[in-house]
Amino acid sequence: MHVHIDQPKCVASGQCVLMAPDVFDQDDDGIVELLTDRPGPEHHDGVREAAAVCPAAAIRLEEG
Repeated sequence: MHVHIDQPKCVASGQCVLMAPDVFDQDDDGIVELLTDRPGPEHHDGVREAAAVCPAAAIRLEEG
């Protein structure tokens, strides 16, 4: 899995951090920061959930 984020689209809801805190963080303004763009298999479900619930659709995944 390869994770891409679009920071300009981020609305700082923090849902990604709640779903996958080892993969996503937020800066001082609440904008998403990617901790790793290739998370281990143990994080894949959380990352998929984060992408699904992101209100701004700022997370894109490449599976494989």
